[in-house]
Amino acid sequence: MWEKELEVCKVAAVEAGRAILEIYNDAKDMQVEYKEGNMPLTVADKAANAVIVSCLREQFPSYAILSEEEKDHLSRLENDLCFVVDPLDGTKEFIKRNGQFTVNIALAYQHRVVMGVIYVPVTGELYYGAQGMGAFRQCGVETPVRLRVSDNVDVSSLRVVLSNSHGCTQMEELLEKYHLTNFVKVGSSLKGCMIASGEADVYFRHNPTMEWDTAAMQCIVEEAGGIFRQMDGSEMLYNRENSLNDKGFYAINCEENCLV
Repeated sequence: MWEKELEVCKVAAVEAGRAILEIYNDAKDMQVEYKEGNMPLTVADKAANAVIVSCLREQFPSYAILSEEEKDHLSRLENDLCFVVDPLDGTKEFIKRNGQFTVNIALAYQHRVVMGVIYVPVTGELYYGAQGMGAFRQCGVETPVRLRVSDNVDVSSLRVVLSNSHGCTQMEELLEKYHLTNFVKVGSSLKGCMIASGEADVYFRHNPTMEWDTAAMQCIVEEAGGIFRQMDGSEMLYNRENSLNDKGFYAINCEENCLV
């Protein structure tokens, strides 16, 4: 049902990734500004946003767009279809030059995410999924590989993925309570990709995020057979008036590993 949207977003994400890499590989363009909330903003954020928004508006002029780098128009609330975009997820990782940043594009229909695309510019990996179609990873021209979450339910061996730049007391307490020692810290929506691909089993995020941080990875995790909910167990919805995900969220491989 969402084939055209998916194909257009895959192309847009890759093109945005190319724009990001041009700046990433040119140290002279690494100027950093700071916007509200002391959040960093680079030329790459703006360049990627311009590529994506231009493409989406040309191909789907009747759809609303909610992007981190666009002025928010609440008229989007009247639209059943809304793209949710983070043109450069992991700006802090981009600035650190560790390669752990992504391009995130999702589509929400009647407040539920139905399509998600995540592109990793440095590695060329493209993760994507759409409602009822499954989730996949593709690198370049290689054949896409179907993604499936792990089946690990042994708490003592759970592989935990943590935020590289956003630690919190609750997560430290969770690690200690369940004696979780097998963990890795990663930036951006790559954490959700690791859950979807079975490289990690659980990801708990207590700190607030925004809709554009989670929409694409939620679709990919769910289409890979995983579970993605707010910390209180409620459904995560999109194209809301308040775009702050203030309850936190978790992405896990199965119900048995809901440790919160």
